[in-house]
Amino acid sequence: MKVISKDGTSIVYERQGTGPALVLVGGGLDDGSENAPLVPALAEHFTVYNYARRGRAGSGDTAPYAVQREIEDIAALIAEAGPPVFVYGVSSGGMFALEAAAAGLPIDKLAVYDVPYDPDPDSAPHYDEYRQRLAAALAADRRGDAVALFMRLAGSSETDLERARQSPYWPGLETLAPTLANDAALYGPPPADRIATVTQPALIATGEHNGFFAPAADAVAALLPNAVRQTFAGQGHVASPAVVAPALHRFFTA
Repeated sequence: MKVISKDGTSIVYERQGTGPALVLVGGGLDDGSENAPLVPALAEHFTVYNYARRGRAGSGDTAPYAVQREIEDIAALIAEAGPPVFVYGVSSGGMFALEAAAAGLPIDKLAVYDVPYDPDPDSAPHYDEYRQRLAAALAADRRGDAVALFMRLAGSSETDLERARQSPYWPGLETLAPTLANDAALYGPPPADRIATVTQPALIATGEHNGFFAPAADAVAALLPNAVRQTFAGQGHVASPAVVAPALHRFFTA
């Protein structure tokens, strides 16, 4: 299925379940596949919209890119779904979910998991350098180098990187590499002025084994006027649907 965003870009999605609408926003190097295992459990209580962000899978990527275009994509899905609408963003998808709420989209409640801001106020130059190096790699069509830059930014070791290169998933990651620039647009300290305007109830969650993300989640929760901070026990960056689905159900239906 597809919706047409404001700039004419076609955004593909899958819909499953019945009940209030729940839009899932994926993170970096994800075309919707990472959230797919979560859909059946959520579909018991919600009409779940799992979409491929622009430039991924069958979704278009009309130039020039801007964060506002991603917000418009979420707006198109919300319009298609109809109220009430909940939003769940994973990793960098959480940043776009927060931006969508700050932009005034009609979101009843939102939840984010492992949102990758860096609360260090001096971190901005580090991410500026990453964006510059990433842009250079993509301009030269060095997609493997772009993926490697992202993995190192995320804390992967050279051993991890070499294993990834040898895995059957690597070609798919290279295919998605151009979209890394989209996610990178929001990296850095949390945008306090915008996040503070989000008044909807918000669940800010991290996994127990994700030390990098906890300070960011704490900072975001402190900025939001109506936030619940939660840690999912025993979970890493890709959390189990058996843990996530009940937590989202409790939060969205409370």
